[in-house]
Amino acid sequence: MTGSKTPVLLAAVAFVSAVMLTGVSHGSEMDLYKILGVTRSASQAEIKKVYKRLAKEWHPDKNKSPGAEDMFIKITKSYEILSSENKRTNYDRYGQTDDSQPYSSGRYSHRHDSFYFDESFFSFPFDSKNHRDFTDRKYILHFNQYVSDVVPDSYKRPYLIKITSDWCFSCIHIEPVWKEVVQEMETLGIGIGVVDVGNERRLANHLGAHRTPSILGVINGKVTFFHYAVAKEHLKQFIEDLLPQRLVERVTDKNGFEFLNSWHELNKPNVLLFDQVPVVPLLYKLTAFAYKDYLQFGYVDQGLSETSSLQKQFNINTYAPTMLVFKENIDKPADIIQTKGLKKLIIDEFMSNNKCLLVPRLVNQKFFDELCPVKQFHRRRKYCVLLITGDEESFSFGKHEFFSFASTNSKDVIRFAYVYQRLQQPLCDIFMQYKDNALPPTQVVVLERRNAGGKVLFKPVTAWNGSEENKQHLLEELEHLQRDPSILIYDAVLPDLNNEFASVFVIRWIYATYDYISDITDDILHNNCDSSDDNQSKLRAKDFTKAENGWPPKKNFVEVTELTDITYTSNLVKLRPGHMNIVLVLTDASKNILLSKFAKEVYSFTGSLTLHYSFLNIDKHSQWMNALLGQTDANEGGGENDKTDYTGYVLALNGHKKYLCLFKPVYTGEDLNIKSFEEKGGPTGGRLRSTSHDDYPLWKSSRTRNISTLQMHHKLDRLGLWMERLIEGTLPRCYISAWPGLDKITPSKKMEVYQGRT
Repeated sequence: MTGSKTPVLLAAVAFVSAVMLTGVSHGSEMDLYKILGVTRSASQAEIKKVYKRLAKEWHPDKNKSPGAEDMFIKITKSYEILSSENKRTNYDRYGQTDDSQPYSSGRYSHRHDSFYFDESFFSFPFDSKNHRDFTDRKYILHFNQYVSDVVPDSYKRPYLIKITSDWCFSCIHIEPVWKEVVQEMETLGIGIGVVDVGNERRLANHLGAHRTPSILGVINGKVTFFHYAVAKEHLKQFIEDLLPQRLVERVTDKNGFEFLNSWHELNKPNVLLFDQVPVVPLLYKLTAFAYKDYLQFGYVDQGLSETSSLQKQFNINTYAPTMLVFKENIDKPADIIQTKGLKKLIIDEFMSNNKCLLVPRLVNQKFFDELCPVKQFHRRRKYCVLLITGDEESFSFGKHEFFSFASTNSKDVIRFAYVYQRLQQPLCDIFMQYKDNALPPTQVVVLERRNAGGKVLFKPVTAWNGSEENKQHLLEELEHLQRDPSILIYDAVLPDLNNEFASVFVIRWIYATYDYISDITDDILHNNCDSSDDNQSKLRAKDFTKAENGWPPKKNFVEVTELTDITYTSNLVKLRPGHMNIVLVLTDASKNILLSKFAKEVYSFTGSLTLHYSFLNIDKHSQWMNALLGQTDANEGGGENDKTDYTGYVLALNGHKKYLCLFKPVYTGEDLNIKSFEEKGGPTGGRLRSTSHDDYPLWKSSRTRNISTLQMHHKLDRLGLWMERLIEGTLPRCYISAWPGLDKITPSKKMEVYQGRT
């Protein structure tokens, strides 16, 4: 019996030996000593000297030969191994260069002291080109493909990318979850990619991935690493967190009119999704990101009583999700779609058909190219009817009548648009030079674009004041144009349009830069936020560390929103877990003084994404303040009719966990004296230039006039220290049973936003 087992045992041993020898020979294909041109007995000093010389010679920035980059990588890898005594000894003994299992160190790697004979070892796909899993092979990325395709496309949709290798045994464990997530996310339009570090080391280094397996997201060209346990829900939340915060606005009865009426300012149609779920669907967020340059998106939660009027106004039932598009007419949707299962293809077609207003304003060259495309074929002519007008109120009637005329057009070959002469002067000068000087500045021009170089054929049709005579004349000219295109008798080369939103794009770029720096800091510090109670103090400590390490504020001002019945739900009741609203209590008389001081005190904390800033006018909402503090031990009065002066109080409100931290003014002005006034620098906040006795009477005469302002100003003297304690988590908390109802907030017709400059 023993003899019969011997051949089997010998065969197994021989097979294992063959596998091990194959690994050694694979690692020995690259002779590190030959690459550096040194002998095996070379000292560390010799190796270092040779490496410096070769690195300068083969650096890709200096050496432009085709193989310079690959040679530089080999030289660097050789020096990395031979300069380490342990790695060099390992290489001399076994021929291992660590290329056979790159990125093996890290939290996902598993080290074994001896060879582990396991079935999974022999079934693992060593040859990626011939045996890699089909789902991975479909999404394999290469460096050039990533740079030329993925990065530009990431401005329209996020990408989820997995870093793996053939010798990564830990990668096997995440495969089932990865496949399930890929199948679901791909149907939503999320890009998927896989990077094999064995074949694409350059791309892995470019992404900053130094271990396998790793998962990262790419959006707007920015890379963010996934640091949580690989689970389906975690990956879905990771995708949602990649998206910008304010893609979709929550719309209720109170802000519905304001949202729909923003089409003129934003020059975009508005999209409203009515659904019964309280959370905005991920597919809708992704759609909003893809079409953010063309459409404004809002979401209506049908489960809220505050949306009943909107549902009734647009006859929305609860049968299925309903999507409406509004253009110039905010009382009637321009298009509607209703279906139980909203699919990406259906939504994309719906959005593509409604990307523009009926009569949009030409604001940049990109928009002009899309609205009035270049003629491709004779049968696909596109004519653009352009109203040249002004942005003053006196031109509003003419624009309104132009919109009315355009709404009657049913021909796809004719597009309508308008342009402000003041903002697009070079363009308008070309069209206006051919008109009669006696005509008014408002003019209608019909044009056809002939090539991408800017050449157009055009004809000034009529002066425009919105009269019926103007409309009839324009209608006749358009009918004549379709019979005889040769009536476009003028030709010219148009300049590129001015980008009217350029300043906004610069600001967005600056904010995006700050976000990028913040995310890099977050990755370095491994600042993974956890909203659980056990980690609250740890989270605050991390946020404070960010501020101390120079995480800069994202703006040069502090945006402080008034807490009213309009903003009450979003800024408090439904504030995201882990977020807090810092509310300054003030009066009409103290508003300007306290807001200015408040902005200076909290400015250094505005880099935190979890803090928001508001102010509450106690003259309007005293009942709400009394009702709130009446639930805590901090209340100094006797109930809702209490007359306590809350001016200068600051509340840190955690809407999710229903608690608050209270700041009370520590300086009330009773001990005001000359010395303290001089130390504070007088009313202007700077030191007095002269302290002579001659100057003192003049200063003293202004003391009475400024004492009230100074007292109010100093109410927030120690707010900065209080904010530090808030972020550290060392402030006492006052828990409440529920936030006071909306009936305690006085209705406000207009929400006020203060931007405190620093």
